[in-house]
Amino acid sequence: MLTVTGLTLREIRLPLKEPFHTSTGTVADRRVLLVQLDEIDGAVGWGECVALATPDYWPETIDTAWLMIRDWIGPRVLGRTFEGPEYVSVVLAHGIRGHAMARAAVEMAMWDLAAGIKRMPLATLLGGTRDKVATGVVLGLQESAEALADRARAAVDEGYRRVKLKIKPGVDIQSVRAVFAAVGSNVPLTVDANCAYTLDDASHLAKLDEFGLQYIEQPLAWDDLVRHADLQQQIRTPICLDESITGVDRVEDMIRLGSGRVINLKPGRIGGFLESLAIHALCVEKDVPLWCGGMLETGIGRAHNIALASLSGFTLAGDLSPSARYWAEDIVEPEWTMDTDGYVAVPLDESGMGVSVRMDRVEALTVRHEIFSA
Repeated sequence: MLTVTGLTLREIRLPLKEPFHTSTGTVADRRVLLVQLDEIDGAVGWGECVALATPDYWPETIDTAWLMIRDWIGPRVLGRTFEGPEYVSVVLAHGIRGHAMARAAVEMAMWDLAAGIKRMPLATLLGGTRDKVATGVVLGLQESAEALADRARAAVDEGYRRVKLKIKPGVDIQSVRAVFAAVGSNVPLTVDANCAYTLDDASHLAKLDEFGLQYIEQPLAWDDLVRHADLQQQIRTPICLDESITGVDRVEDMIRLGSGRVINLKPGRIGGFLESLAIHALCVEKDVPLWCGGMLETGIGRAHNIALASLSGFTLAGDLSPSARYWAEDIVEPEWTMDTDGYVAVPLDESGMGVSVRMDRVEALTVRHEIFSA
């Protein structure tokens, strides 16, 4: 049983080691919304909202999520007793259209809370079966194809098991060619367009077929499945959908329409773990390759992603880079690390998410907070 007696919202600001460039914009300092839930017997659960500061990737922002949790979502868990975390999602979604990122932050904190109370690893509570997960690197847009190739070569030398390149019109074929020449078939190569193209670019995107990419991620509009189906018929490279996947129903639609062949599953974007488990089950049933994406999370969000990626259906390397990839100093201990073979260990010897939140670090980075009690 879970009875939440307190909820704390915190916004922290954490500078990246270097700006991260994509087709939708640049992130230099990450505004992060953290959710802390306090249980009646003293246990604590943590969640991280993956919404960005601006609505260029997704309609939600950190500010809309703060408002939704404060006024609508938080009151639905405060003072209420749940039999388990699997009962939370339907309560948070009832009568609320959208705002999946805000709901996920609270829902995933409830799963962390439940795992701590049960004294079991979060990965185990979710049904995970692996003790380590393969990680890939994401390389943002660079000043030149040569610079990108150098970074890709260095990432492979570090042990990353997949290299993903951000692309956009005018910065695509040449970049992929340079990286392919640098790393060859030593590691799977993928590209991510973040919706930067239209169906009119089909013949141009077909030029990527020569490189044998594992997939091209979200080339067309974020809410479009029909045109992705048209594009998939015109190119050999498998399409991976990210922004277009908002729930298990959209995966069903993708399969029926032939809009893509691979899924990037981000639990923090689709409402949390329960929906993620439903998508995982469907992908296993339909033999759809699946991997866990990232949103420049801190060590808290990284913990949730790693726990989910330990499930058997996650067959491709995910965006699960170690803490040092993006942050000079993370907000958890121990920080997330990667071994030389490109794997991140799943913390199966600790209860909950497997890392401790550094409250001194969090408080030093906090720019606003609100505390709510039942």
